[in-house]
Amino acid sequence: MPTLLHHLLTKTQALSPNAQALVHKKSSWTYAQLAAIVRQQACALQTLHLQTRQRVAVYLPKQLETVSSFLATSQAGGVFVPINPVLKAAQVGYILSNCNVSILITSKSRLPGLAEALTECPDLQTIIITEADDSEYPAIAGKPVLSWHVFMAEATGVLTIPSTIDTDMAAILYTSGSTGKPKGVVISHRNLITGAYSVSEYLGISGNDRLLAVLPFSFDYGLNQLTTALLKGGCCVLLDYLLPRDVVNALDTYRITGLAAVPPLWAQLANVTWPTGINTHLRYMTNSGGKMPKAILTAIRTKVPDSRFFLMYGLTEAFRSTYLPPEQIDLRPDSIGKAIPNAEILVVREDGSLCDADEPGELVHRGSLVAMGYWNDSATTALRFKPTPGQLAQLPLTEMAVWSGDTVTRDEEGYLYFVGRKDDMIKTSGYRVSPTEIEEVVYACGFVQEVAALGIEHDSLGQAVVLVVSTDDPDNFDGQALINVCKSQLPNFMVPTKIIAMPSLPRNPNGKIDRKALSGQFALLFQNTAGS
Repeated sequence: MPTLLHHLLTKTQALSPNAQALVHKKSSWTYAQLAAIVRQQACALQTLHLQTRQRVAVYLPKQLETVSSFLATSQAGGVFVPINPVLKAAQVGYILSNCNVSILITSKSRLPGLAEALTECPDLQTIIITEADDSEYPAIAGKPVLSWHVFMAEATGVLTIPSTIDTDMAAILYTSGSTGKPKGVVISHRNLITGAYSVSEYLGISGNDRLLAVLPFSFDYGLNQLTTALLKGGCCVLLDYLLPRDVVNALDTYRITGLAAVPPLWAQLANVTWPTGINTHLRYMTNSGGKMPKAILTAIRTKVPDSRFFLMYGLTEAFRSTYLPPEQIDLRPDSIGKAIPNAEILVVREDGSLCDADEPGELVHRGSLVAMGYWNDSATTALRFKPTPGQLAQLPLTEMAVWSGDTVTRDEEGYLYFVGRKDDMIKTSGYRVSPTEIEEVVYACGFVQEVAALGIEHDSLGQAVVLVVSTDDPDNFDGQALINVCKSQLPNFMVPTKIIAMPSLPRNPNGKIDRKALSGQFALLFQNTAGS
């Protein structure tokens, strides 16, 4: 039984060494080939003096080196930090500094843009680029830069097996936090292994499956496509797409059996013609990261009528929480389902007591998928990771659960329904976005007096990011100039869809900007604008 992340690879390699493990464009690697690359890279990391539990950041698109870096870091005893490749230099620099990254693995093309940010990363010791040559590269911000060939040639010693156990941390995944800066969710080996087992159980994943990885690996939902394939000996096909047509072509070309996506991508795919042959091999599809619009769900199911569709709900702090079996979709299309295997989902009142049927309450997740907290942030951890309700007083140690901040109801049959969020976080394009993080960029440019970033319901995005700003001359405010500033400093999913200028912003009795009033005022802004 695998207990550590890299055991998923070594276990399957021992059983099926010649099975196809990874595909990227026109290249593929068997489990034996991938295991050899990972072992060599783990040796090279140890030669660079990577210490147990030190962090290795991977800032790359989906490619062989991305996957091998996750697994090699695990095998060498380190902790991998996948950084979303769409993030800009300021966000990347913050992550590197926040979790004290020792080694950064990226590409030659991405490195120049990071130069200034890397000066603020005193713990960073070495930079590795994936270009395969023997050239010597100049240091960046005082950090030595190694090409991939030079780095892998460092693997001259014997791999030292670290004393890692399943409750040790394996990864740190960054997600937006309510106070502005992203929070590093610390994920243990047990979290990753349990998640792979749980999801592969209800999806019925086997060695015959070919999973298309279109979501970023910095997203737990995306990372799970890799871990479930490794666990079951299936094949993971890596894809970074530009157009929805690229995804459909990949489904057809690689004879994909499983596809996971978020509502905005499903909305795009619904408007593309799918070859009828996809219906013969696409066994299942899944949605998470936001509510799936009914019209889009119907359109997708029509394209592949023999494929089973699973609606799911999850959060990075507990990975995946619920799923709705495909046979229940037509009966209860608004439900997020019931708990996934090996997890318990509670609906509780503010005092921790259990809610009655159809009574709104907070979703609380308990079990071995509960993460280890937020990196170096005990205050925020205490707000989200709290004692499990209803524990026996005789148990001397407190079990911790994730209190999601999401309001749900449970019907008489135990099916859950999403109601809304308790905080101001914006859920757009499958991402959780902090309003404060966007507002800080806007305030820094000096264009406005005040700003409030809102999440307004949108048919395909889940929520659209809308900026409401106060300015002396709202009728002549240059909203496009502000959007351009946001585009230069924020990833695309954080860039506002619309800017509304007002003379002043409403305030609540405490003198704060009244976000609820603004959200109510513009609630119908994107009504009947699916795909806009």
